[in-house]
Amino acid sequence: MKRYTTRQLFLSSMILLFVGTFISAFAPGFEFLLVGRLIQAAGAGIIMPLLMTVVFGVYPREGRGTAMGFIGLAMIFAPAIGPTLAGFVIEYFSWRWIFIGMLPLVAIVILLSLKFLVNVSETSKSKLDLTSVFLSTIGFGGLIFGLSNAGDKGWGSAEVLIFITIGVILLTLFCRRQLTSNDPLLNLSVFKAPMFTTTTIISVMVMFVMYADMILLPIYLQTSRGFSVLDTALLLLPGALVNALMSPISGRLLDKFGPKPIVIVGLLFLIPSIWGVTHLTETTTYSYLMIRTVFLRIGLSFLTMPLNTAGLNALPNHLSSHGSAVTNTVRQLAGSFGTALIITIYTARTNSHATKLMDENQALSPSQLAQKSTILGTNDAYLFMLILGIIAFFVTVFMRKEKNSLEKGAIENKGLKQPVEER
Repeated sequence: MKRYTTRQLFLSSMILLFVGTFISAFAPGFEFLLVGRLIQAAGAGIIMPLLMTVVFGVYPREGRGTAMGFIGLAMIFAPAIGPTLAGFVIEYFSWRWIFIGMLPLVAIVILLSLKFLVNVSETSKSKLDLTSVFLSTIGFGGLIFGLSNAGDKGWGSAEVLIFITIGVILLTLFCRRQLTSNDPLLNLSVFKAPMFTTTTIISVMVMFVMYADMILLPIYLQTSRGFSVLDTALLLLPGALVNALMSPISGRLLDKFGPKPIVIVGLLFLIPSIWGVTHLTETTTYSYLMIRTVFLRIGLSFLTMPLNTAGLNALPNHLSSHGSAVTNTVRQLAGSFGTALIITIYTARTNSHATKLMDENQALSPSQLAQKSTILGTNDAYLFMLILGIIAFFVTVFMRKEKNSLEKGAIENKGLKQPVEER
């Protein structure tokens, strides 16, 4: 965003998304599908931090919660209907139509942006630190790859340990370089803002819970209970729609009351919703799970976008783009680590329960043994997420008042702590 205009970056991201989607739609095999998904991810990697940074550049501090709430409506509404549509497509058509259906939508966005999109940021000739690019790409890539495979291959796997070790070493070198550079690729000084650091910690725990539910509930429904992909998607749809509709409301409330009460309300919805699935059985009703998911999603609507907005609000304007990049990076790592962790807990506890059930009752058939052990393993994994939710609640209770961060941001925005070139 320092070197290229808003139009250039947005159009580049959309073109990458279009090309990646086209390759995925007509991929003759897995290798081409993987390449297409990588190109899609490159486009998504540009658009998410760009979107947040533009909002923080256009809207005043006191109106950013509302603006991010409406953006959250758009960002959450699409994933809300996406799984249901995907379930329908997989059930009745070819998976390729998931990608083919996206192509005209992306093309329309490109045409509209060519006509209506304006530049909202000023460019400067900032030098790209290629060493930092290499360290971050291989470091984050190695760490995420290792974490993503830990749930399947185990934390003791040589492959997992090698990639995690490489990732940690290179990311340590990357962080050291950023802290000593005059023009860092990723400015880690954003963590000097207490509010940004606190909201990031809470966001990581919330992301763990969110990804855990996205994984465990479909496993329970489809593996343990025999529901179809479409049934699972339809169960998740009402909660996701409520989440989307609540996002603008939570944004307005954030502007009015600040982050602490909003996050506490969100956690008071989230914690009971997770506790409600720590005692699943073979007869837990479909309607109960749907209502519980709605309550969970109400809680998430008070957590995801408000936490991001509160953290970025605590930063001066010249650090908004770096804060946005850090936030998105942390979310990716939290998603990968949370996924690996929850699958590890689920697998280990399922195997433990299977062994115990075999010792206690030899009359169980293999299918009954598998069903009971997987359900008990799911309950244990949810119990761990419940503990994380409770920890997040106590962190929030001791969160510093936002006005301290806002006053600090106001001082910095006057130029007292801005880089010399910006003054």
